[in-house]
Amino acid sequence: MSAPASDPQADAALARAAAVRLMAFDVDGTLTDGGIHISAQGEAHKRFSVRDGLGLVLLRDNGIRVAIVTGRSSAIVEQRARELGIEEVIQGVADKSQVMRGLAERHRLQLDQCGFMGDDWPDLPAMRVVGFAAAVQDAAPAVREAAHWCAHAAGGHGAARELAEYILHAQGRMDAALGRFDGRRA
Repeated sequence: MSAPASDPQADAALARAAAVRLMAFDVDGTLTDGGIHISAQGEAHKRFSVRDGLGLVLLRDNGIRVAIVTGRSSAIVEQRARELGIEEVIQGVADKSQVMRGLAERHRLQLDQCGFMGDDWPDLPAMRVVGFAAAVQDAAPAVREAAHWCAHAAGGHGAARELAEYILHAQGRMDAALGRFDGRRA
Protein backbone atom coordinates (compact mmCIF):
# COMPACT_ATOMS: atom_id res chain seq x y z
CA MET A 1 0.00 0.00 0.00
CA SER A 2 1.45 3.36 -0.97
CA ALA A 3 1.60 6.41 1.27
CA PRO A 4 -1.06 9.06 0.72
CA ALA A 5 -0.04 11.77 -1.73
CA SER A 6 1.16 14.91 -0.03
CA ASP A 7 -0.50 18.24 -0.68
CA PRO A 8 2.19 20.64 -1.98
CA GLN A 9 0.20 23.71 -0.87
CA ALA A 10 -0.26 22.35 2.67
CA ASP A 11 3.40 21.31 2.81
CA ALA A 12 4.48 24.81 1.75
CA ALA A 13 2.27 26.43 4.40
CA LEU A 14 3.73 24.17 7.09
CA ALA A 15 7.27 25.07 5.99
CA ARG A 16 6.40 28.77 6.10
CA ALA A 17 4.97 28.37 9.61
CA ALA A 18 8.12 26.55 10.70
CA ALA A 19 10.17 29.63 9.79
CA VAL A 20 8.08 32.12 11.83
CA ARG A 21 10.00 34.01 14.54
CA LEU A 22 7.57 36.94 14.83
CA MET A 23 3.79 36.63 14.48
CA ALA A 24 1.63 39.75 14.24
CA PHE A 25 -2.14 39.93 14.62
CA ASP A 26 -4.82 42.36 13.58
CA VAL A 27 -7.39 42.99 16.33
CA ASP A 28 -10.93 43.75 15.14
CA GLY A 29 -12.23 40.67 13.33
CA THR A 30 -9.11 38.63 14.11
CA LEU A 31 -8.53 38.68 17.87
CA THR A 32 -12.15 39.79 18.35
CA ASP A 33 -15.34 38.91 16.54
CA GLY A 34 -15.27 42.33 14.89
CA GLY A 35 -18.04 43.79 17.03
CA ILE A 36 -17.39 47.10 18.74
CA HIS A 37 -19.68 48.40 21.46
CA ILE A 38 -19.63 52.19 21.52
CA SER A 39 -21.12 54.29 24.30
CA ALA A 40 -21.63 58.05 24.33
CA GLN A 41 -18.14 58.29 25.87
CA GLY A 42 -16.52 56.22 23.11
CA GLU A 43 -15.45 52.62 22.72
CA ALA A 44 -16.79 50.60 25.63
CA HIS A 45 -16.26 46.89 24.88
CA LYS A 46 -14.38 44.39 22.77
CA ARG A 47 -14.79 40.65 23.27
CA PHE A 48 -11.53 38.68 23.38
CA SER A 49 -11.30 34.89 23.53
CA VAL A 50 -9.41 33.50 26.51
CA ARG A 51 -8.29 30.59 24.32
CA ASP A 52 -6.87 32.99 21.74
CA GLY A 53 -5.08 34.79 24.57
CA LEU A 54 -3.45 31.56 25.71
CA GLY A 55 -2.43 30.90 22.12
CA LEU A 56 -0.55 34.21 22.01
CA VAL A 57 1.11 33.40 25.34
CA LEU A 58 2.09 29.95 24.03
CA LEU A 59 3.78 31.55 21.04
CA ARG A 60 5.58 34.07 23.24
CA ASP A 61 6.66 31.41 25.75
CA ASN A 62 8.06 29.29 22.92
CA GLY A 63 10.36 31.99 21.59
CA ILE A 64 8.12 33.58 18.97
CA ARG A 65 7.70 37.33 19.25
CA VAL A 66 4.06 38.40 19.23
CA ALA A 67 2.89 41.76 17.94
CA ILE A 68 -0.46 43.48 17.63
CA VAL A 69 -0.84 45.69 14.55
CA THR A 70 -4.20 47.41 14.20
CA GLY A 71 -5.77 50.27 12.33
CA ARG A 72 -7.83 51.48 15.28
CA SER A 73 -6.51 52.86 18.56
CA SER A 74 -7.96 51.57 21.80
CA ALA A 75 -7.08 51.56 25.49
CA ILE A 76 -8.86 48.19 25.64
CA VAL A 77 -6.27 46.69 23.27
CA GLU A 78 -3.42 48.12 25.36
CA GLN A 79 -4.92 46.58 28.48
CA ARG A 80 -5.38 43.14 26.88
CA ALA A 81 -1.82 43.22 25.52
CA ARG A 82 -0.45 44.03 28.99
CA GLU A 83 -2.43 41.11 30.48
CA LEU A 84 -0.82 38.77 27.92
CA GLY A 85 2.69 40.23 28.21
CA ILE A 86 2.72 41.48 24.62
CA GLU A 87 5.12 44.40 24.28
CA GLU A 88 4.77 45.13 20.56
CA VAL A 89 1.44 46.97 20.23
CA ILE A 90 1.18 49.30 17.25
CA GLN A 91 -2.19 51.02 16.88
CA GLY A 92 -3.66 53.59 14.51
CA VAL A 93 -1.80 52.03 11.59
CA ALA A 94 -2.61 53.11 8.04
CA ASP A 95 0.01 50.94 6.28
CA LYS A 96 0.49 47.60 8.01
CA SER A 97 3.13 46.47 5.50
CA GLN A 98 5.42 49.32 6.61
CA VAL A 99 4.92 48.31 10.23
CA MET A 100 5.86 44.71 9.40
CA ARG A 101 9.00 45.89 7.62
CA GLY A 102 9.89 47.98 10.67
CA LEU A 103 9.29 45.11 13.10
CA ALA A 104 11.45 42.78 11.03
CA GLU A 105 14.25 45.32 10.91
CA ARG A 106 14.03 46.15 14.63
CA HIS A 107 14.23 42.48 15.59
CA ARG A 108 16.87 41.65 12.97
CA LEU A 109 14.60 39.25 11.09
CA GLN A 110 13.93 38.65 7.44
CA LEU A 111 10.33 39.23 6.34
CA ASP A 112 10.07 35.52 5.52
CA GLN A 113 10.55 34.89 9.27
CA CYS A 114 7.49 37.01 10.03
CA GLY A 115 3.81 36.18 9.89
CA PHE A 116 0.58 38.15 9.94
CA MET A 117 -2.98 37.05 10.69
CA GLY A 118 -5.86 39.18 9.46
CA ASP A 119 -9.45 39.24 8.35
CA ASP A 120 -10.13 42.17 6.01
CA TRP A 121 -8.76 44.26 3.17
CA PRO A 122 -6.59 46.60 5.30
CA ASP A 123 -4.59 43.49 6.31
CA LEU A 124 -3.68 42.53 2.75
CA PRO A 125 -0.55 44.72 2.43
CA ALA A 126 0.97 43.15 5.57
CA MET A 127 -0.03 39.65 4.48
CA ARG A 128 1.66 40.16 1.12
CA VAL A 129 5.07 41.17 2.54
CA VAL A 130 5.50 38.47 5.21
CA GLY A 131 6.60 34.89 4.75
CA PHE A 132 3.52 33.40 6.41
CA ALA A 133 0.06 34.93 5.90
CA ALA A 134 -2.89 33.55 7.87
CA ALA A 135 -6.60 34.33 7.85
CA VAL A 136 -9.52 33.67 10.14
CA GLN A 137 -12.34 31.44 8.84
CA ASP A 138 -14.74 34.35 8.34
CA ALA A 139 -12.21 36.64 6.62
CA ALA A 140 -13.12 38.52 3.47
CA PRO A 141 -12.71 36.26 0.40
CA ALA A 142 -9.72 38.26 -0.92
CA VAL A 143 -7.98 37.83 2.42
CA ARG A 144 -8.60 34.08 2.52
CA GLU A 145 -7.25 33.86 -1.03
CA ALA A 146 -4.07 35.75 -0.07
CA ALA A 147 -3.44 33.54 2.98
CA HIS A 148 -1.05 30.62 3.04
CA TRP A 149 -3.16 29.11 5.83
CA CYS A 150 -6.77 29.64 6.97
CA ALA A 151 -8.18 28.81 10.38
CA HIS A 152 -11.31 26.72 10.79
CA ALA A 153 -12.41 29.08 13.60
CA ALA A 154 -13.82 32.55 13.16
CA GLY A 155 -12.15 35.72 14.37
CA GLY A 156 -12.40 36.09 18.15
CA HIS A 157 -13.58 32.49 18.48
CA GLY A 158 -10.35 30.49 18.59
CA ALA A 159 -8.68 31.31 15.26
CA ALA A 160 -5.54 32.75 16.89
CA ARG A 161 -5.27 29.73 19.21
CA GLU A 162 -5.65 27.38 16.24
CA LEU A 163 -2.88 29.29 14.48
CA ALA A 164 -0.61 29.14 17.55
CA GLU A 165 -0.99 25.37 17.72
CA TYR A 166 -0.33 25.08 13.98
CA ILE A 167 2.92 27.06 14.31
CA LEU A 168 4.02 25.09 17.39
CA HIS A 169 3.32 21.84 15.51
CA ALA A 170 5.24 23.08 12.46
CA GLN A 171 8.21 23.95 14.66
CA GLY A 172 8.15 20.67 16.61
CA ARG A 173 7.30 22.44 19.86
CA MET A 174 3.75 21.20 20.44
CA ASP A 175 4.61 18.33 22.81
CA ALA A 176 6.79 20.56 24.98
CA ALA A 177 4.11 23.27 25.09
CA LEU A 178 1.39 20.78 26.03
CA GLY A 179 3.67 19.00 28.49
CA ARG A 180 3.89 22.18 30.52
CA PHE A 181 0.17 21.86 31.25
CA ASP A 182 -0.47 18.12 31.53
CA GLY A 183 2.59 17.16 33.54
CA ARG A 184 4.38 15.34 30.73
CA ARG A 185 8.01 16.10 30.19
CA ALA A 186 8.85 16.56 26.52
